[in-house]
Formats: sequence, C-alpha cells, structure tokens
Amino acid sequence: MFKNLTIGQHYPVDSPIHNLDPRLKIIFTIIFIISLFLIESFIGFLIVIVFLTVVITISRVPVKFVIKGLRPILFIILVTFIINLLMTPGRVVLTLGFIKITEEGLRQAGFMAVRLILLIMGTSLLTLTTSPIILTDGIESLLKPFTKFGLPAHELAMMMTIALRFIPTLMEETEKIMKAQKSRGADFESGNIISRAKNLVPLLVPLFISAFRRADELAMAMEARCYRGGENRTRMRQMKISKGDYAAAFVFTVYFAAIIVFKIW
Repeated sequence: MFKNLTIGQHYPVDSPIHNLDPRLKIIFTIIFIISLFLIESFIGFLIVIVFLTVVITISRVPVKFVIKGLRPILFIILVTFIINLLMTPGRVVLTLGFIKITEEGLRQAGFMAVRLILLIMGTSLLTLTTSPIILTDGIESLLKPFTKFGLPAHELAMMMTIALRFIPTLMEETEKIMKAQKSRGADFESGNIISRAKNLVPLLVPLFISAFRRADELAMAMEARCYRGGENRTRMRQMKISKGDYAAAFVFTVYFAAIIVFKIW
C-alpha cells in the first residue's frame, strides 16, 4: 500500500508544467484547492475534471502514476462518503431499518468523495512536477515579505520541503520493516481494526528509530557543509517569470473565473 503513495515524489521529465515558475505553481495549487470547495454542481466538477486531465496530459506524468496515489486514501474516502451519506438530513429515498438515506445525503456524499479524489490528484502534481530544491526556493520567495515580521522564511521553507521529500522515504522504510516482520511471523492483515492497530505497535519502534537516525545523518551532513540557513545565500539559477508563466496564469484565471460563474449561476 505504501509504495503507491505519490505525495512528495518528483517525476523528472521535460514538460511545460515542469518548466513553470514554482511560485506560480504553489499559488495555482492553493487556488485550485479553494475552487474545489466552491463547487456545488456537477457541471463545476466536470470543468475541474477536464482542466485536470489537460494539465496531467501536458505535464507528461503518466495517468496511472497519478491515480495510484489514491489507493492509500481509499479508506478515508469511503469513510467520508458513508458519514456524509448517513448524517445528512433531507428527503428520505431509502430506509434500511434504522438507517435512512436521503437525497441530499447522496448528493453531499458523492460531491465530497469526488472533491477528495480531485484534491489529492491536483495537489500531488505540485511535487510530481517540481523538484524539492526548486520547491524550496519557491516557498522561500513567497514567504520572503514576511521576514520583516520576524518569520524565518528560509528555515520554514526548508522544513516543509524536507518533510515532503521524506514522505516517500519513510513509506519505503515502513514497507521494508513490514516485510521483514512478516517473514518472522508477524500478522498485519487478519483480525478487526483494533487488533490490526495493536499489531502495528512493533512496527512503530523501528520506524521511529530509523526516522531519528536519518534526521541525525541529515543534520550532520548539513553541518559538515557549513550550512547556515538563508542568510547571504546565493543561487545559481534566478527565478524569473517567462511568457509561458503568463500564458499559464491566463489559462488558470479563465478556469477559476468559470468556477465562480457556475457557482453564482
């Protein structure tokens, strides 16, 4: 299951989406998330699906690679669907004993499930099309105005990027530990949810030890290279807004305007 996690992974290919300015991609991702929660109609979701399909095609990231990132959260999507289905009041369309399913519940549950799926697929494109170093520079540049208020922009950007970068590494480490313990007779699949949770306790101890060891090695490597944060730091490549960035900004503005129009309509 963990090997299907795509958040934090980078897919290195040459595409117009990969070449966009990282600052714009971060802003686009935030606006994309906002647009998903503004949608209240099937036409709005259809616009998002078409837009996301076009972006994935242009990015040259395989669709299967993006879709497989949904597998680890299928349980969360299912639970969210059931909760919205059973807890939303309205006109009853089906009664199963004490369980009442309403028309509004079906609509809300379907919208929430689709919203979560599109959210994961859209946000995963940010890390899939942006390398960790470029992503760090983009976050730092966006947070730079807040340094006047004492916010450590570079340190914060570095921490966020390292956290994203180490998600796939920790998942891979978890997969290896689980396979090692299964070969020794450990059982992580049988039983109810409570017994499965208890069986995961022996997995957490070596995982935490491995995470702390990697953090210590990273800190020693940064110290050995005289890393001193963002103070007086120079870059070989300066971020500049290109014509492609302006074109992408125009297309994204049209997309967001369409979402606003259909919400009002």
